[in-house]
Amino acid sequence: MSEDNNSGYLDMDLLRFTTAGSVDDGKSTLIGRLLYDSKAIFEDQMEAMEASSKARGDEHVNLALLTDGLRAEREQGITIDVAYRYFATPKRKFIIADTPGHIQYTRNMVTGASTANLAIVLIDARKGVIEQTCRHSFIANLLRIQHVVVCVNKMDLVDWDEGVYNKIVDDFKSFASRLDNIVDVTFIPASALIGDNIVDKSENMPWYQGPTLLYHLETVYIGADENHVEARFPVQWVIRPHSDKYHDFRGFAGRVAGGVFKPGDDVTVLPSGFTSKIKAIESMDGPQAEVFAPMSATITLEDEIDMSRGDMLVKANNQPRADSRY
Repeated sequence: MSEDNNSGYLDMDLLRFTTAGSVDDGKSTLIGRLLYDSKAIFEDQMEAMEASSKARGDEHVNLALLTDGLRAEREQGITIDVAYRYFATPKRKFIIADTPGHIQYTRNMVTGASTANLAIVLIDARKGVIEQTCRHSFIANLLRIQHVVVCVNKMDLVDWDEGVYNKIVDDFKSFASRLDNIVDVTFIPASALIGDNIVDKSENMPWYQGPTLLYHLETVYIGADENHVEARFPVQWVIRPHSDKYHDFRGFAGRVAGGVFKPGDDVTVLPSGFTSKIKAIESMDGPQAEVFAPMSATITLEDEIDMSRGDMLVKANNQPRADSRY
């Protein structure tokens, strides 16, 4: 399912986040635990996971099976493709992109992180900060993901040692000091397999007084992340119905990347440089008086201008800076 087709999730109470980290750090298990402990797994899904875990000879219910959808993933116990999952709590809606850890699938991590507001970087407590940790954090920085949660996982395998956790925190802070786009880093010691500090507070680490992962995801403030100054609208599709009812309709569909667009606004088409005015703005909910990031909409113009996918509408005299994300 494409996340852009799920219009019910396109509102200001939505958090898109991605998982990142090296192979076997427990990303899929963490997502499974998050969904299971927050009661976001249906009974038939749980029964299917229990049956699959028993058939595989797993000692515990393998929660990673919830996101590892490809047959090759299930057989090898790894994540290859990007798996999207949707769930909600009374406080917020979420879209999760579970991405692979293997270096050869790094491009899939970029796909999953490209629309994320927040990245969860998992670190195996036994291994510490390694090359793939730095690589994924650097990619998150390039994609201008401002919020990062460093989840030090598998704390049960290091006897819940606070010293191990503190060293990893110091090592990551030293590396992250060079990442200029990441402005908010939260560290959480956890055990995804057992469930410590994922949804419920850990009783095994009384020395940690910070939030659980779910509480942080529910409360992290992302309202200031969107650029509402530079108006940018990348065209993802040109809509031409070719029907008698809409014979002359030409709409430009996409998702607002920045700024605010209203009917009557003067706009410039990039890269052609043609100018026009916005005639109307349509959405799944009908005509709109204005749209802003990250809303999806279809814009019609007063002039017949030839545009194609990849072109961009900007406000007149409001062209993006050279260092802009779009």
